[in-house]
Amino acid sequence: MRLRLIGLAVALAAVALAVLLVVARSPEDVRRAVDDAGAWAPVAFVVAATLLTCAFFPFPIMAASAGLLFGVTAGTALSITGGTLGAFVAFLVARYIARQGAEDLAGDRLARVRAFVARRGFVAVLYARIFPGVPRDLANYVFGVTRVGFAAYATATLLGIAPRAYAYTALGGTLGDLTSTQSIVAVSVLVAMGALGLALVALERRRA
Repeated sequence: MRLRLIGLAVALAAVALAVLLVVARSPEDVRRAVDDAGAWAPVAFVVAATLLTCAFFPFPIMAASAGLLFGVTAGTALSITGGTLGAFVAFLVARYIARQGAEDLAGDRLARVRAFVARRGFVAVLYARIFPGVPRDLANYVFGVTRVGFAAYATATLLGIAPRAYAYTALGGTLGDLTSTQSIVAVSVLVAMGALGLALVALERRRA
């Protein structure tokens, strides 16, 4: 099992290195590559976004890039798709490849997390998506080694990703005019999501 964890870590490191090589290119090179890809550019972006999510690449940068390259409407759809698929892939990798090894290494700490998720399921995933400061890409793998069902995980993930995807994509698509209506709405969405996350956690503590 430990060999599986080591193999997974090596694979993620390789993806991260490839990401760094791509991101290091100038914005002009990236835009030219998108133009050359033509109709395949959205597909290529979704594939890249899926891999980027698995490699812990910051979702705000990825979504903002979608807005810059494809516009707010198309960019939002692409960033939601790529971010959600990446979360699904990470979850499944952890569940079917790394679960037993993670349980052996984490011991009681993981047992406590698994117990909470087993009780709350959908709500636990949604909290992780909404609450500010949670390392969401790491959470994808953590939830994979819990007992939360895939349907609950998928639904909560999509609900949590969609508003932030729009906000970051809109900020990227209106980078030259941060006083535009879309930029103001985007910032308002991020603030509202953060406030909602704090309120939900406070409610959960009171209930506990």
